[in-house]
Amino acid sequence: MPKIALLNQTGQNVGEIELLDSIFNIEPNQQVVYDVVKAQRAAMRQGTHKTKTRTEVRGGGRKPWKQKGTGRARSGSTRSPIWVGGGTVFGPTPRDYSLKVNRKVRRLALKSVLSSKAQGNQIQVLDKLSLEAVKTKGMIEVLENLKLQGKTIIVLSQMDENVMLSSRNIPGITVTTVDQASVYELMKFKNMVVTADAVKKYEEVLG
Repeated sequence: MPKIALLNQTGQNVGEIELLDSIFNIEPNQQVVYDVVKAQRAAMRQGTHKTKTRTEVRGGGRKPWKQKGTGRARSGSTRSPIWVGGGTVFGPTPRDYSLKVNRKVRRLALKSVLSSKAQGNQIQVLDKLSLEAVKTKGMIEVLENLKLQGKTIIVLSQMDENVMLSSRNIPGITVTTVDQASVYELMKFKNMVVTADAVKKYEEVLG
């Protein structure tokens, strides 16, 4: 089992924590990660796009001119797709973009991302993370103590309102929970800060 330093909020080393090989030390499967991220991004699409066909555009009920004798091409409606203001032939219609991904594939993708973070020294484990009050300054001090640079995601075992509200105004910082952190979300951030309780929950869910 790989061991990683256990830090406190002040950035001091207070011990070590062992990470399960089956979760934090597997060979990352890039194809599985790609498939899951693609599915998660597709699920974000609303799919409410819509254009009108010639039957839905208002007007165009009367024949513009008689069929013969004018010298012009025959036409039956001013809402034909070849007319300005007419309908659209193969325009987008409302649809569901979601893709089906098997549960085992989703779990493997999450393990792959966690292992990639651990192997790249992009994970820091805290014994706990708590703030007495909602203060952005307090959260900034914690991040400075951990000497983090770049976009960072903080994963808790359960949502802490003080931590969440104190970090929402800090650019590049996101606070989430084990249950809510998706593969796509974890991939977007360079650094990952996770509490010891969150590590145990990952081991319970994925172990």
